[in-house]
Amino acid sequence: MAKINKRSTLQIWGDVIFAIFLREIKSNFSDKFGISWALISPMIMITAMVLIRNPFDGGDTHGMPTVFFVVFGVVLVQFFLGTFEKTANAIQKNKPLYAFRQVQPISSVLAIGGFELVNKIALVVLLTLLAYFFQMEMKMADPLALIFTVIRVWFLAVALGTIFSLAACYVPEVQKIKVIITRPMFFISGIFFSLQDIPTEYWPYLIWNPLLHAIELARFEAYPPYGSLGVSEFYLDISTLVAVTFALCCYQISWKQAISR
Repeated sequence: MAKINKRSTLQIWGDVIFAIFLREIKSNFSDKFGISWALISPMIMITAMVLIRNPFDGGDTHGMPTVFFVVFGVVLVQFFLGTFEKTANAIQKNKPLYAFRQVQPISSVLAIGGFELVNKIALVVLLTLLAYFFQMEMKMADPLALIFTVIRVWFLAVALGTIFSLAACYVPEVQKIKVIITRPMFFISGIFFSLQDIPTEYWPYLIWNPLLHAIELARFEAYPPYGSLGVSEFYLDISTLVAVTFALCCYQISWKQAISR
């Protein structure tokens, strides 16, 4: 008699996430221009911003090379926005799959968020190879702290994306609000400027943004002379924890009603 292997709920959940992850890879790689643009677009932006900023600071921005100053800003902001925007559409995107009992919306959110994480890891590897090819000296004083900062940015983006994805199931117009919120992030998150470039009396208008804290901390963790003036790991931790907790509470309360609408 054939033996039936029973899988635990956790194993089934993991298999579902992996299956949706593979589905996401297939759908993205079917559009070769789209996946190429995801890697080329940040490099174009980095090159343009370095060329603009270089004449003003002579290639050194507060103790770190200008090129890496811009790289940290562009990569982290695009990572946050890409993950947020994709997860904000995750529940609606895979709605037909919820007819299967094993598939739940959270699986779709995590799979798509995971794909964005892998995508940005590939970008970082590519940028590292380019830096080595052009013989640019790159430092990483505290790599573990830097990885932890990137993970917090990912959790923050996935949490906010989950909230918007659930809200869009009830009110589709929420997607328009998402666009209004995300557009200013390029200008207020420290891609082109450092918080140290801004007079202290204007800091309260900027430091509410946890992404700015993450970018400035990432620069400091790679290049300690850069400093961490005006930013706080505690604030980033609390912002991430509050966002994740609120997202999980909203999901637990409303996911069944959301997918039935």
